[in-house]
Amino acid sequence: MVTRRQVLGGTIAVGAAGAGGLAAYHAWRDREPAGPPVQDAAGHFVWRNWSGLLHSYPAQRSAPTHEIEVAELMKDAPAPIRPVGAGHSFTALVPTDGTLVTLDGLAGVVSTDATTRQAVVWAGTRLGDLGPALAQAGQEMPNLPDINKQSLGGALATGTHGTGRAFKALHGDVLALRVIGPNGQIYPCDAKRQAGLFHCARAGLGAFGIVTQVTLQNAPLVRVKKRVEPRPLEDILEDWPALIEKHRNVEFFALPFTGIGAVVTADVTEEAVRPRGPDTDTETLMDLKRLRDWTALVPALRRWVAQTVLAAGVEPEEAVDEGWKLLSNERPVRFNEMEYHLPLDAQIPALREVLTAIETHRSDVFFPVEARVIAPDDAWLSPFYDRLSGSIAVHAYYKDDHAFFFDLIEPIFRRYDGRPHWGKMHSLKAADFATLYPKWKDVLAVRAAIDPEGRMLNPHLREVFGA
Repeated sequence: MVTRRQVLGGTIAVGAAGAGGLAAYHAWRDREPAGPPVQDAAGHFVWRNWSGLLHSYPAQRSAPTHEIEVAELMKDAPAPIRPVGAGHSFTALVPTDGTLVTLDGLAGVVSTDATTRQAVVWAGTRLGDLGPALAQAGQEMPNLPDINKQSLGGALATGTHGTGRAFKALHGDVLALRVIGPNGQIYPCDAKRQAGLFHCARAGLGAFGIVTQVTLQNAPLVRVKKRVEPRPLEDILEDWPALIEKHRNVEFFALPFTGIGAVVTADVTEEAVRPRGPDTDTETLMDLKRLRDWTALVPALRRWVAQTVLAAGVEPEEAVDEGWKLLSNERPVRFNEMEYHLPLDAQIPALREVLTAIETHRSDVFFPVEARVIAPDDAWLSPFYDRLSGSIAVHAYYKDDHAFFFDLIEPIFRRYDGRPHWGKMHSLKAADFATLYPKWKDVLAVRAAIDPEGRMLNPHLREVFGA
């Protein structure tokens, strides 16, 4: 039996023969993209997002350690005032030449309730730190996203989600918030108090003030069995409805130009703990890159290599542990991303078109395309508002051109009534969102009331809200 890594990249040498003339081209292509100057003409230091795509030069930076500090800066700091978490968003939510605010100093669990399994948490808490902290209280977040580097506040603001038919995005399990408005006022809000602000700020893009504290409805701590199984992609596409019904958590990755996919499931189990081993996803991903590079002259060879090795048999990877240890993954290889959320019955037809577009026009793409399922919720700015959704995420290596997101992929998503992930790349404006979000007028009314001067709006958010 061969490993998944061998399936995806163990025979790359087949395509390397006679490709020595490509070496110089690959070396040029793999050069590190030039970065912006460390300082601007005014002496302000640069801020960059995780992928390196976005940057700005804030005139002021703040790292408050108390809500009173947040309230004071909200009244007096130069606008636009933009909160920042881990910088994992690919849309320009954070860049500002005004004030950049990190809540790293407002982190940790404030309190837990064993009876209700609720927890009050500071919004600056990183998801990776929240898992073990809640586990000590016998609780866990019902679901987690693919990575756990984000701050809780940033994850909520962008509609970050995991996968599973019964699981909402992270904001769907929020019971209450504390929001500090641009006027410095602290607003405790929930479904009854300041209800409009609550419905907006749960997934609010950091545009309604700064969320400092979150009350989460958690679940009992459970053990799950995670399984990663490479399969023929066509089989996965046909089985997807049944997989959604069968498994607690399920997603799959489609590997362009290979005809192969990988199904990832997680189900509650009483089996003995078998901790996950060392990360192999990064090696697999870079093997896919090498496979792309060395079959550049004959792209069809990529499919032949992958499927020939697949025919020899594949051993699935399995691990058993508490869910917070298994549901998120390490993703050290930088990339840029576009992700849209579509009505579930449109997901597979749209995905077929996406893969056809990539394989027809963009032989340079090697990142897997990710598909997940998310339950509906009632947050007014949630991409999952009032509908069961299937997500499709398309990635591009941070050194590669990602213009095809907009030229080839986004038109497909839009034809299928897709709503973009707030933290992923898109080209939509206020007029588009007005047709996609039933509560859009109510959202604008709440925003105008809490921030009449637009102190929270950078140029990107002005386009989003039509300000």
